[in-house]
Amino acid sequence: MQVTRRTFTLGASALVLTGCSGGGTAQVASSSKVDPAFLPQPNASYDKWVAAFKKRAASRGISNATLTAAFRGQGYLPGVIDRDRNQTEFKRSLEDYLAIVAPEEKVSIGRNAYAGQRQALAQVEARYGVPSEFLASIWGLESYFGTKRGTIPVISATSTLAWEGRRGRFFESNLMNALRIVQSGDAKPSQLVGSWAGAMGHTQLIPDAYQSHAVDFDGDGKRDIWSNNPIDAFATTARFLQKAGWRKGRTWGLEVRLPSGFDAGIGHRNKRSVDSWRSLGVKAAAGGGLPDHGSAAILAPMGRDKPAFLVFHNFNMIKRYNPSDNYALGVGYMASRLAGGGPLKTPFGRDKYGLVLEERKALQSGLTRAGFDAGRPDGVIGKKTEAAIRGFEKSKGLPITGTPSPSLLSMLR
Repeated sequence: MQVTRRTFTLGASALVLTGCSGGGTAQVASSSKVDPAFLPQPNASYDKWVAAFKKRAASRGISNATLTAAFRGQGYLPGVIDRDRNQTEFKRSLEDYLAIVAPEEKVSIGRNAYAGQRQALAQVEARYGVPSEFLASIWGLESYFGTKRGTIPVISATSTLAWEGRRGRFFESNLMNALRIVQSGDAKPSQLVGSWAGAMGHTQLIPDAYQSHAVDFDGDGKRDIWSNNPIDAFATTARFLQKAGWRKGRTWGLEVRLPSGFDAGIGHRNKRSVDSWRSLGVKAAAGGGLPDHGSAAILAPMGRDKPAFLVFHNFNMIKRYNPSDNYALGVGYMASRLAGGGPLKTPFGRDKYGLVLEERKALQSGLTRAGFDAGRPDGVIGKKTEAAIRGFEKSKGLPITGTPSPSLLSMLR
């Protein structure tokens, strides 16, 4: 989990923060290719803040030995502040977000990972009532099914964001709890690595959430969310959702088709009974009848002619994990795919450039073939693709726009 625009509390804190390690945001990949923004850098003001914080921590029972061990090699990381300002869940359209967090190749990988953890997930589901495919979906969005758990030091990340001050109290609380994790022996300082926001482990738990909800599900005497065995992380996430109010036996929502001229109101505030939506001509996009899991709202993030969704109570429980609509829709979508469902039925159609997703992917591939690296061909037009376009345009003597277009795609094919 990673840092959200706002935080929700159950007991001590929200469980996750946005910008998940596995959700497509940049992470420190290896010691040989560390972004300098994620290496400790001199900052006298930060150092002064840390000195004052250590006194506060000592007054709350944190030992000098813990403080010395935990802060050894830590420091100010400017990169985490930049990440806090640019969270994918809130910056991208739903189409782009799903292309980043739930592309077809990830669905395929996820189904294999889900099958490999089916027994563990079933045991957790039996205790907490949260369906295994939802837990696996969160696992996928947060850490790419455990393969990208993050490498940014938690002590550095949380202390930097606490010093920066925009959400100082929130991050200071997480820093304090990270120290308690070390002092209790639950983890060594070297294990406390994760996302830019201090989220750790398979399902990216922040330290506050770990302290409030972590579970020793396998009975080995440790609440271990860091090891290669994800069962404690699954159980912690399920326990959080259960405590948040997850309704057992009910789903999050589904894709729907809206009738022509639909004007009954879209958004969270317009909740109606399923019978009412049926009477207005709303139908399940995949066919069959609309399930009734209580009052529901309709979301159409990109407009009425794009994919629309009927969302129930449990959709909002996913948002307790991360308050982004895109994130919750991504979790629901990936859960359905892991359970064997197909892609969305309603196409997103052409974007503002006149291109569909597959054409944007082809454009990126064409740029890379031409010697201008556009990155992974995911169809999401970002800074790297724009820079590649500018490079190509310059090489051809074209006006330099950095903007994709059908004519540019034709040139690259």
